[in-house]
Amino acid sequence: MCLAIPSRITKIENQMAVIDVDGVRREASLLLLEDACVGDYVIVHAGFAIQKIDEQTAEESLRLLREAAEAFDAAHPEEP
Repeated sequence: MCLAIPSRITKIENQMAVIDVDGVRREASLLLLEDACVGDYVIVHAGFAIQKIDEQTAEESLRLLREAAEAFDAAHPEEP
C-alpha cells in the first residue's frame, strides 16, 4: 500500500521544496510538478510532490489520517 501525504510548501530552491506537515519539515522534489509556489498544498509520495491540491482538501485529508492513527493506537495499546 502506498500513502501520499498532503503538505504545504514553505520554501523553494532549485526544484526542491521544504514542506510542512503539522510542524514537521522535510524536503521534497518538485521535478514532477509545474508552477508550484510557496504556500501551495501538494501531495507528496516517496520524496516527490506529485499533485497540487487546495487547502480544504489537504486539511480534510490530514484530519482523516490523524483519526485513523488515533483509532489504530487505541486498538493497539503499547505494552509496558
